[in-house]
Amino acid sequence: MLTGRIIAESLATGSAIEIRGLRAVRISREDAGQSRAPHQPAAWTLLDVAAPDEAAEELASVLAGSLVANQGWYADFRVGQDHVVVVPGRVFRYTVTDQEGRRAAVDYGRRNGVPLHQLDWGD
Repeated sequence: MLTGRIIAESLATGSAIEIRGLRAVRISREDAGQSRAPHQPAAWTLLDVAAPDEAAEELASVLAGSLVANQGWYADFRVGQDHVVVVPGRVFRYTVTDQEGRRAAVDYGRRNGVPLHQLDWGD
């Protein structure tokens, strides 16, 4: 079972995520405070999601095409021993012990406006 979090405000206007078996397990609203990038809103709607492992590739692909570009957004989820990090137009999938794979995702995120303190996701 894959598990992850999507920030609703990170999705481009008009985008839709329709993945068989994807379900919201928790929806919450939080003050993003200082953790946000300059173009991001002060409050975020957090969608904690789960889906069968088989949905991982489709979810990653849909998110890569749905995230707002040039505003420091990303989404991530875990599937088995893999961590999947999605930024607009790009997907990184690496095992949680793969430091080189993690570094590639972090470096790409930094170059594309994700605040450094947001790139500390736990593997």
